[in-house]
Amino acid sequence: QVQLVESGGGLVQAGGSLRLSCAASTRTFSNYAMGWFRQAPGEEREFVASTSRSGAATVYADSVKGRFTVSRDNAKNTVYLQMNNLKPEDSAVYYCAASYRFGDSDYSKYGYWGQGTQVTVSS
Repeated sequence: QVQLVESGGGLVQAGGSLRLSCAASTRTFSNYAMGWFRQAPGEEREFVASTSRSGAATVYADSVKGRFTVSRDNAKNTVYLQMNNLKPEDSAVYYCAASYRFGDSDYSKYGYWGQGTQVTVSS
């Protein structure tokens, strides 16, 4: 069982930055690839980024490539999403999720989810 808790969301102006954190309560955090997803009102849940078990490999959605960076600290059981040059279209609830397989953009492949944190980008 893995419990995930996101933090770091908030209101920011376009062009600004936020850093999301996701803390995992499990002794086997390094066994899981971690992903970030987002969901805006009335929209499907959308893949944002994923990191492999070690953090050595990452993959991003085209819409955030070059602006967002996913990283993890296995000693702290935490995964991060650094978001720079934010745009109003980045506004959504952001979720972290755990999977046994790296790189899946299909949210149904992730077995564990946090409760989400709201990110709002004003224009």
